[in-house]
Formats: sequence, structure tokens, C-alpha cells
Amino acid sequence: MSFSGIENDLVSQIRLEPIQAKVYLLVTCYGKMTPETIAEKLKISLDETKKASRDLMTLGAFIDISETEFEAMHPRFTAVNMYRKMCEREKIEFKQNKTVDNIGVILEKSYDDARTK
Repeated sequence: MSFSGIENDLVSQIRLEPIQAKVYLLVTCYGKMTPETIAEKLKISLDETKKASRDLMTLGAFIDISETEFEAMHPRFTAVNMYRKMCEREKIEFKQNKTVDNIGVILEKSYDDARTK
């Protein structure tokens, strides 16, 4: 399954940085990972990985389950929560956004599958 459309929506609707969107999708769809694994899979530096992961924690998308692993929160809640925080930051009225709602719906099966191996 291609997630490029979702990646674009994360950038355009929630205003994630492209690298944040890639890291978010990887961990959401494949399960908890170390920064080293994320960096290797996305072919980015460890510093970029750690920064993006910390940013995603601040946005409410990730939790650090240990000193060495990150895990994504459930996408149904995460997409809307990240959108709400973006609205607050940008001083935009928060209202329902079907595109954002669909991000969670689309990612839910991959999220669940990655955690019930």
C-alpha cells in the first residue's frame, strides 16, 4: 500500500515537516522502533530521526516507551490531536476536517496489524 497521499495530507493539513510525516508513517504502520532502525529504514541521519521523533512526541503522536524506542499513538486519535494542536499554533478555528479524519481511518488497519503479529 502506498502512503504518499497520506504523507502529503500530513504535510498540507497538519503541517508536519516532510521528515516528520515519514517517521510518523513508518512507526505507525510497522510498530515501535529505535531511532537507529528508523534512520536506517528512511536513509536519514540519526540526528534527524531523533529530532523528528521528539517533535512527534511534542505533537502527541509518539510516546517513548523506553530510552531507546519510540511508539506511535493510535492513529484515530493522533491525526485529530495533531490537527487540533496545529490549529492552536496557527490560531485557526478548530473544526472537523474530513481529510484529517480519514488519515486515522486509513492508518488504523496497518497500525493494528503491526501490533498483533
